[in-house]
Amino acid sequence: MTSVQHVTTHTAEADCRNDNIKIYIDGNIVSRDKAVVSVYDSGFLLGDGIWEGLRLFDGNILFFDDHLDRLFEASLYTKIDIGLDRPSLKQAVWDTLMANNMTTDVHIRLMVTRGRKSKPFQHPQLSIFGSTVVIIAEHSKPDMSGSFQGVRLHTVPHHRGLPLTQDPKLNSHSKLNCIIALNHAIQAGADEALMLDPNGFVNTTNACNFFIVKKGSIWTSTGDYCMNGITRQKVIEICKSESIPIFEKNYSLVDVYSADEAFLTGTFGGQTPVSKIDGHIIGDGLVGPMLLRIRKLYKALLIAGLEH
Repeated sequence: MTSVQHVTTHTAEADCRNDNIKIYIDGNIVSRDKAVVSVYDSGFLLGDGIWEGLRLFDGNILFFDDHLDRLFEASLYTKIDIGLDRPSLKQAVWDTLMANNMTTDVHIRLMVTRGRKSKPFQHPQLSIFGSTVVIIAEHSKPDMSGSFQGVRLHTVPHHRGLPLTQDPKLNSHSKLNCIIALNHAIQAGADEALMLDPNGFVNTTNACNFFIVKKGSIWTSTGDYCMNGITRQKVIEICKSESIPIFEKNYSLVDVYSADEAFLTGTFGGQTPVSKIDGHIIGDGLVGPMLLRIRKLYKALLIAGLEH
């Protein structure tokens, strides 16, 4: 009997080329072993930074402008001066890719912190040296080998917070809440954590946006307490354009356990099936027809080059 291979939404096929990649740091592109930042950097000291995950596919950075919109919006909210305008930041990403001779199946981590501090304390005015910008591009293709069918989720007591504490829409370096949630799920034998909102409604996982399928309709959260995922939004737009019923609404675990299908969305994995939640097999535990349809439509969107 073949055992099911359980992987996470960020499990990638091994690629030895990543051992020798070059990384962008503040205008310089250096070898991986020389890519360092100061221990006084605000990102290291306090998690005081913002970031975007990008994907290179057949020479195009998928939805590049959407990601930069979100990054610059976050910079305004956090008052982190990126130090580069939009064209310069775009060029820095392309320069990093060209330095590594990368053309497809690449995941890019674009990070900006408030920069190096004069003292190791939280006051933002101690960051007197300007921002730190780091771009890591890795050859990274989702691992779909073996008999992989989907990720296992476990509902955790750690919820997605209110905007008055730390707005969950903010893609910040401060991810400790999500990491604690994931640790809880791992201890329960799952691959990822399913997180509720402050009212007890199903919201998102620690790393991806969450969807269920019920009787031909797709449900996802209202979006009030989750990351405003780019891939999430593209799936919603695809459903609307293809007349697939989709609802952004409050729903509970009662609805989830009886779902026909469940899947996650994210920049790296696109759309990832969910096979089990809290020990409950979702549907027949296999990749469902709705997810296969969404994947096909999403890939068509990418190939059509509607976004770059």
